[in-house]
Amino acid sequence: MTILKHELKQSKIPLAVWTVSIGFLMVICIFLFPEMKGEMAGISKLFASMGSFTAAFGMDKVNFGSLTGFYAIECGNILGLGGAFFAALCAAGILSKEEQDHTAEFLLTHPVSRSYVLTSKLFSVFLQVFILNAIVYVLSIGSVFLVGEEIPWKELTLLHFAYFLMQIEFTGICFGISAFLRRGSMGIGLGIATIMYFLNLIANISDGAEFLKYISPFGYAEGTDIVSSLTLNGKMVGIGMALTVAGIVIGYLKYCKKDIA
Repeated sequence: MTILKHELKQSKIPLAVWTVSIGFLMVICIFLFPEMKGEMAGISKLFASMGSFTAAFGMDKVNFGSLTGFYAIECGNILGLGGAFFAALCAAGILSKEEQDHTAEFLLTHPVSRSYVLTSKLFSVFLQVFILNAIVYVLSIGSVFLVGEEIPWKELTLLHFAYFLMQIEFTGICFGISAFLRRGSMGIGLGIATIMYFLNLIANISDGAEFLKYISPFGYAEGTDIVSSLTLNGKMVGIGMALTVAGIVIGYLKYCKKDIA
């Protein structure tokens, strides 16, 4: 519990900055919707005829002039990318920072096992991801209410849940990678999230690359697919959670036997 509290205390400023930033952008988007709603019919037709660009962002699957369609594309991209970057950065550095900052020799000489240290650190990242998503969800629902729109509870809840699962997957994968790192975790975390995002865009554009959706966590967190079908792809989610568990297991196996510099 001491390690968990310490990690949360160390991370409170980054967590606050990311939460406020993502939440603020989401709120701004929602408050802009009533002003733009009257012009969305023409914009939807324009976007629908833009070929590969339309397919890449799923604009051919939803009505951009509706709240759910607008939310899935605009707010979904903010939460999707922002949440993925946050989870990847936190998890990629959660273990490697001890060697980079030369605090490992102090931490690991305490009368606790390495597995206990790993569990505390992993749980701290999960808790941060949950806090960020919970606050953003409340802000989003509140903003929809304030602009006078009917709250699409099922669509928004399912969409936010999908992004939460996606961030959990990034946490598991980057946690495993962090066990192999000694420094430089920031670039690796951002790089993994960015690559996965573009793999999903490629899968949307090309039918021959659709298999990439089963690799990228963004595949089952496609906002336009979720609000149009009101369901998650169980197979993609299952593969994603399997990769999450694999990343965590690899992290434990590696770090528990690792020679700490």
